Amino acid sequence: MNQAQKLLFICSRNRLRSLTAETMYQGFPGYAVKSAGTEPGARIRVNHGHIGWADIIFVMEKKHGRILRERFGEALVGKTLNCLRIPDNYRYMEPALIDELKAALSGYVEVPE
Repeated sequence: MNQAQKLLFICSRNRLRSLTAETMYQGFPGYAVKSAGTEPGARIRVNHGHIGWADIIFVMEKKHGRILRERFGEALVGKTLNCLRIPDNYRYMEPALIDELKAALSGYVEVPE
């Protein structure tokens, strides 16, 4: 049996975009998921443990990738880091956000229905 691919979703505060992505993938076969934020006030703040755990890291904006490279440069070696380019103008689990996440993620991983 193959091991689940570990997906880490990153946004600023881990309350809307990355948390929605994590929720979408909860229980979806073949994937283990976590989410975190880059800002000090994030619901869950990204740390070295998250980076080490992940197989693929998805950031919502270019600035999140920049922050990860600044903070965790060495830990990112050999990791796949993808920017989804999803702006911070959605609510948690908003249907338009889910549609945008599915469209952006479909080029990288299987997406839940």
